[in-house]
Amino acid sequence: MSGRVGVGVVGAGTISDQYLENLTAFPDLDVRFVADIDTARAASQAEKWGIAGSGTYDELLADDAIEIVVNLTIPAVHVEVALQAVEAGKHVWGEKPYALDVESGRVLVEAAKAKGVRVAVAPDTILGAGLQTAFRAVREGEIGAPLTGLALFQAPGPESWHPSPEFLYAKGGGPLFDIGPYYLTTLVEVFGSVRRVYAHGSRSRESRVIGSGPKAGTEFPVEVPTHVSALLEFVSGASAQIVFSFDSKLKRTGFVEIAGTDGTAVFPDPNTFEGETVIHGADDSERVIEAVGSRYTRGTGVAELAQAIRAGRPERVPGELAFHVLEVMVAIARSAEAGEPVAVTSEVTPAASLDPEWDPSVATL
Repeated sequence: MSGRVGVGVVGAGTISDQYLENLTAFPDLDVRFVADIDTARAASQAEKWGIAGSGTYDELLADDAIEIVVNLTIPAVHVEVALQAVEAGKHVWGEKPYALDVESGRVLVEAAKAKGVRVAVAPDTILGAGLQTAFRAVREGEIGAPLTGLALFQAPGPESWHPSPEFLYAKGGGPLFDIGPYYLTTLVEVFGSVRRVYAHGSRSRESRVIGSGPKAGTEFPVEVPTHVSALLEFVSGASAQIVFSFDSKLKRTGFVEIAGTDGTAVFPDPNTFEGETVIHGADDSERVIEAVGSRYTRGTGVAELAQAIRAGRPERVPGELAFHVLEVMVAIARSAEAGEPVAVTSEVTPAASLDPEWDPSVATL
């Protein structure tokens, strides 16, 4: 096929606004349909963003002009929804995580290969101006050879502001699976594949209470660790320490440091698309590198995927990357439970840096 790439969005929940705002602004995309179990909600979102079609997921899949399905459903059904799209011969861009377990993730990988379609998964924050600038700085030798990393996310938890946070404390949630993909993907883009992890996890409370919205005051169960720390060993010989927590009253978010032979780089928040990079060098020197590149937010990866499909080249946020990060997260969870190191078997090669002039709002197709 040629020309603009047809897109359908499944899942009209909270995150869909940010996606739809951007997807409808990118000229290489033709957003044709919004689907949801709640068809009234799908219709409302379609009308809000000027999209012609809305309804059920089956109706979305029946539209032959839709080439990419944007999967914004809850983590528990990511694989099920993606597999239906793959079976229909459509490419997929999905919200993280790739899957909740390695086995189902591998089923999706193999199904996509068999159908000759692509399954790419967030985060596309790694395409934003902030992280792309940081990656270029490291790759251009600003800190010498990168050796170690430190990533921290500490916060009280999302139940204070999220109107329906239950899924964030169920299987596939917690700080590891909800927040981890941003930080782990960033570390893998710097150091390459993870070889082994050693982790510890804990849960401060057996239940939490929704703090805002129509369900405020409702108590719900906590099914996963709410504090996870781990040591990551990379194939390259580098290492990194990570802490992801919903148990801290002191917020430390967006913290990624990369130490090298000649300096240390402080990255911008990996859950954003902007932010400066700070280089610490010899004699306590400090230099700020302003972000250069695209400042569009979620949905950027869909535009890049569409361009890659048309050009017949690999996308820069490939399914292989998301699958590797999934295996790392599962290994961390298993290590925390077993109290022993767990190996990671998959490998991935970080994508080349984006051209700083790349702009998803510029038509290329």
